[in-house]
Amino acid sequence: MEFVDRILTCTDCGCEFIFTAGEQLFFQDKQFKNDPKRCKPCKSRRSTGAVATTGGGPAAAGISRTETRTQCSECGIETTVPFKPTQGRPVLCRQCYKNNMTALPAAAEAASASAPQTASTSSPAPIAGTSPVPVAAEFAPAISSPSAAEHCQPPRKLAPADAASAI
Repeated sequence: MEFVDRILTCTDCGCEFIFTAGEQLFFQDKQFKNDPKRCKPCKSRRSTGAVATTGGGPAAAGISRTETRTQCSECGIETTVPFKPTQGRPVLCRQCYKNNMTALPAAAEAASASAPQTASTSSPAPIAGTSPVPVAAEFAPAISSPSAAEHCQPPRKLAPADAASAI
């Protein structure tokens, strides 16, 4: 089928616009049944204006948000939350949530301040505003432990003379 440019009228502004042969081919490939109703400026104004006036997100799309009534795990007041609570997990009201969120950074800062500061001579100087991280003992090389070659050797059998002295 051969397509030719067609002139259509915009339903919003009433001006005429050209529905090109390439656009018609695109509409056929995508199996769109209807011709466009709006010119490009009105279409772009409609798509950007709709999001700006109604806001984005699920409410703009007509989807209602689930609200569940429950009690706060800390203070016990009745509150609504935008999710269905799961058993075993605490549910906080807005005020308790804010208090916990502000308490978390302060607790992390206090824990880092009370942690022992270890410095090694081979490490570079810390960057201003940061603190060095101590290396856990299990990751540090052990000085008194046997080497891997000794550790993997099968146990040797004791001769009768060695067995008597071992006891």
